[in-house]
This record gives sequence, structure tokens and C-alpha cells, in this order.
Amino acid sequence: MTAAESSPQTPTPHFVDVGGVRTRHVIGGEGPPIVLLHGIGRSLEDFAPTVQALFPAHRVYAPDMIGFGYTDKPEVNYSLPGLARFVRHYLDAVGETRPVTLIGNSLGGAVAQTFAVMYPQRARGLVLVNSAGFGREVAVALRLCAVPGLGERLLVASPTGARRVTRSLFVSADFVTPERVAHTLNLSKQPGAARAFLSVLRSIGDVRGARTPWQVKLAQQLPALNLPTLIVWGDRDEILPVRHLEAARRTHPHATVHLFEATGHVPQIEREAEFTAILNQFLEHNTL
Repeated sequence: MTAAESSPQTPTPHFVDVGGVRTRHVIGGEGPPIVLLHGIGRSLEDFAPTVQALFPAHRVYAPDMIGFGYTDKPEVNYSLPGLARFVRHYLDAVGETRPVTLIGNSLGGAVAQTFAVMYPQRARGLVLVNSAGFGREVAVALRLCAVPGLGERLLVASPTGARRVTRSLFVSADFVTPERVAHTLNLSKQPGAARAFLSVLRSIGDVRGARTPWQVKLAQQLPALNLPTLIVWGDRDEILPVRHLEAARRTHPHATVHLFEATGHVPQIEREAEFTAILNQFLEHNTL
């Protein structure tokens, strides 16, 4: 069975209490600590191959962030600072006090950068995978979801919608397996999932795309931290276009950068072997 044919697999997730929030996560391995942060509306399964690759040499933490996956979705106003605070509380709950390298995909990349700015003493490095935070342009579907009323209708769970969302993540249709579509559908059916999704989305964007002020703030504050940073992107990302990569280079002038060809929004899955090799090389030079 090929990687494209297989369903998402991780070590068995379990739950931990994070300040009263029942939080689903995977934890394991020994070595320098790594935190994996998924994208909006997604779950830790998007990093399943990465978790497996990192376990031999790192202490890996892969949570479903508050409001997403199978973690609790309390009725709160979701925001990037709030998600970054959740990551801090999560690390406290699992007893990790060392500075961590944060690996974030899409929204998770914006959360990782926000965490680094808010808690610089707890951040050791950044790996940004098709990360939010580098331009206004986003997928039309996300802009439409920012419209009050319309977003609620668009996010009604359905098999057709789940397939469309899953398809938007990949260039190759081979990765749009029944298992992945079913997983996306299950995520969308979780109580409170649409409300949390829209709360986050509307806090960072509107019908015109991602808001500028929070991106400018990160761009002003991050270079001073001079954190070891790896930035990777898929050249055919339908969610966050590859043109954002140039802005990412400007914000992180010392970053190592890699562009994957014929790749969409989740290169850690679509280009698993190449992504893992690049990631391990970066980590060997910056965490071990």
C-alpha cells in the first residue's frame, strides 16, 4: 500500500486536561521537544507521517488545538493569541518546560509564529509549512465563509463538502482517499466545529482575505528573535498561494527555504519522504 493509498495513521491518540479543556493529542519519543500544529478545521492526523519520522530522536507533541479535531470546542472568542496561549497551557499540562521547535501548517504556522512572539523564551525554532501570515490572498471558499450567515451555511457537514475540502489540499487526486474524506467529514460533524472554525477565520480575515494588521505585527517582531527557521511551500497550493513565499522570506531573512513542485497545501503528506529528509536535516543542525 502506498502513502497515497493509506489512511491517516498515528500512534494512538489520547486525552489530557488543559485548563479544563479535554485535549486530544499524541505524545512520545525522547530528545529535543517538537510541537506540531495543524491547520484550520483540521487535526493532528495531518502530521501523521511527520510524527512517525520524528519519534526516534525527538520528544513529539501533536495536539488537536482547542476548537479543532476532537479536542473540546468551548464557546469562546477564538484568536491567534488565544490559540498561542492554549499551546503554552498545553505544554504546561504535559510538563514540557524546555524551549520547543514549533512546526505549523497553514493556520498552525501563524499560531507558531504568534507563540514565538508572545513567549520567546519558550521557542527554539520554527518550521512553517504553507503557513498563514504572509499575504491577503486566500482561497475563495475561506473568504466566503467570513461572510456572516453565508459561512454558517457553507460549513454544514456533508460528504460532498468533505470531498471538496480534502481535494483542495492536494495536487494529486491519489491522496483523496475514502479514508481521508471520511475523516474530514467526521471533523466537520463535531459539535461546535463550525462555530470555532468561523470564530478563528473571522478574527484573522474577512471577505477580502486575511487581515493585514496582525500580519504586519508579526513581520515587525519576528526578525528580532532570529530563530532558526525552515519555510516550505507547495507550488500549487490552492489555499495559500505560493506568491506568499516571498513575503515569508522577507519576514524570516535567515530562513532555509524549500519549494516543492507539483504539490499542494500539505507537503508533509503529499511529499512525505522529501519533506521528512529536509526537516530532519534542518533539525539536526538546529536542535540536536
